[in-house]
Amino acid sequence: MPGGCSIRALWILNNNDVVLFSRRFPVVERRWRAACKSENESSCGDNLQYSVSSLLPSDSELAAAFTDRRKREGSARGFGIRVCQSAKESDSWVDDPITRHIISLYINKEEEGQNHLLWPLILHIRSPYFIIVLPLVEPSHLKAYARICKRSDCGNAVGVDESVSSLLLDLPSITGAFMLAHAIGDIVTGDVPEPEVVVSASSSVGGLLDSLTGSIGISGISTRTKPVSAAVAASTTSNIAVSGATASDTPRIGSRPLDKDVLRTFISSSMPFGTPLDLSYSNISAIKFHGFASTELPPADRKQPAWKPYLYKGKQRIIFTIHEAVHAAMYDRDDIPDSISISGQVNCRAELEGLPDVSFPMIGLDTARVQAVSYHPCVQVPEQGVDRHAVMFSPPMGNFVLMRYQAICGIGPPINGFYQLSMVSENEGAFLFKLRLMEGYKAPLTMEFCTVTMPFPRRKVASFEGTPSIGTVSATEHSVEWRIIASGRGISGKSIEATFPGTVKFAPWQTQRLSSSESVLGNVADEDSDTETDATTNVVNVEDFLMEKMNKDLQPVDLEEPFCWQAYNYAKVSFKLVGASLSGMSIDPKSVSVFPPVKAPVDFSTQVTSGDYILWNTLGKCPSAVTAKV
Repeated sequence: MPGGCSIRALWILNNNDVVLFSRRFPVVERRWRAACKSENESSCGDNLQYSVSSLLPSDSELAAAFTDRRKREGSARGFGIRVCQSAKESDSWVDDPITRHIISLYINKEEEGQNHLLWPLILHIRSPYFIIVLPLVEPSHLKAYARICKRSDCGNAVGVDESVSSLLLDLPSITGAFMLAHAIGDIVTGDVPEPEVVVSASSSVGGLLDSLTGSIGISGISTRTKPVSAAVAASTTSNIAVSGATASDTPRIGSRPLDKDVLRTFISSSMPFGTPLDLSYSNISAIKFHGFASTELPPADRKQPAWKPYLYKGKQRIIFTIHEAVHAAMYDRDDIPDSISISGQVNCRAELEGLPDVSFPMIGLDTARVQAVSYHPCVQVPEQGVDRHAVMFSPPMGNFVLMRYQAICGIGPPINGFYQLSMVSENEGAFLFKLRLMEGYKAPLTMEFCTVTMPFPRRKVASFEGTPSIGTVSATEHSVEWRIIASGRGISGKSIEATFPGTVKFAPWQTQRLSSSESVLGNVADEDSDTETDATTNVVNVEDFLMEKMNKDLQPVDLEEPFCWQAYNYAKVSFKLVGASLSGMSIDPKSVSVFPPVKAPVDFSTQVTSGDYILWNTLGKCPSAVTAKV
């Protein structure tokens, strides 16, 4: 069976385990049946040969098998580890966390009087849908997994030939199936965002409008002049605007109904006959709405790449935006060093006619600061220097991520200092912030806003007292928020000190115990969206099992704040910087060249935001990673 990725079938179920949508690919199924016939003929005497079924289950059979697995494993995802409730030949019996994402189902064929194993099934959960994708693998791989499910030892034991990890390494179709499941999840929930590109304030109003519409997925609004009727244009705009919503895996109330026509169009265009070709929803949508014009043919001496399905026509320009997120754990302790890192990406939008090549030297790509780099498939990196890497690419349509990287902060933390919280009584705590903002930072770096939040998810804030040296304070039911720098009042070229002493009072703990317990039990479900629990079953959910072990002497917290137990407390910092990157990465617009030469203005901007920027309480307990000694 040739390599690559082919899909046998896919299903979309709701929270009631009802199949809402399914698609089977007969061409791939013929290959599977031929492989099964060959495998069964060559494995006479193998006691597992009859567990390989050459037929796909019906929708009702798959739904019943999925329901049985949910009951057996405690949730849709399952245990992922072997526990006392694990049954032999089940996923949890394998004792590998990957079985929470790559699952198996036993299909009950009543006419044959036996259960058939269906594996590997990629499970992706996007509330309120369960997306299941079945890629094509060799029947021998299915038999190997069946043997692993019957093994008496746990996990990937030393000296054992077969393991789930080694088995999956031989299956490139697994990666493609995961990509397909995520693409379908984005479509059914309406979350199809494109990378954001930002135009500097000096750009024209028209250019700014084009950039903003491109950032939400309307990549063809200025690229074609083909007339479109008013009704079609209105529906096109509304559909794509919905697709630009922010991605989220949290359960939603009132999610939009499943649009089967959109799914059918995407599947038939992106993966004809079951083989994924292009899973970019923006590319597929552009082809659907605009089609192909006979005049838009690539040059005779150039091959049109797969990531550029049609050619651009219109005003030419190139936009680069560097987005960086700063992640930090600030302890202010001698025994625990502070940790700060940067994850960044270079977003691009190249509106160029024809099939040109764009090249420029990327500044700041020295190994002392940048720890890992990955590029878009369209990129070539022919030359590397001490501080510059020559980057060449043939740009696709619309917004795309040119490169991603991990780096260290070359300047120092944008917010430094400490946070202290001490409980003076059961329902009252005294806290102190002492922070330094933008220390060592110079223009053009500008901090547009900065906010510090003290979360108390397990305690209800009754009141607080205290006056900060700068900014304003507000409180919600479960947090206190300190706005040091409000939006529109940014600081640049100077550092400031900010202090905030005060006290916070909580509602009596006794009145919260019942509601808090109910809240925890209600949230102990699958982390993506599997919120249904069966109160009548005696099967223990893996989340209950693990939480019980962790919460011996500590009050648990809602799963959105996994580290914030009673003994763990911290403050979150949110901020935004513009003007330059913190890693030293930069692009000189004057050094960007296009071949064949064209007149195309180049715009470049940077934006730095806070990721998980945590100030741990120096007077309390806190988790930390131990640095390996070499």
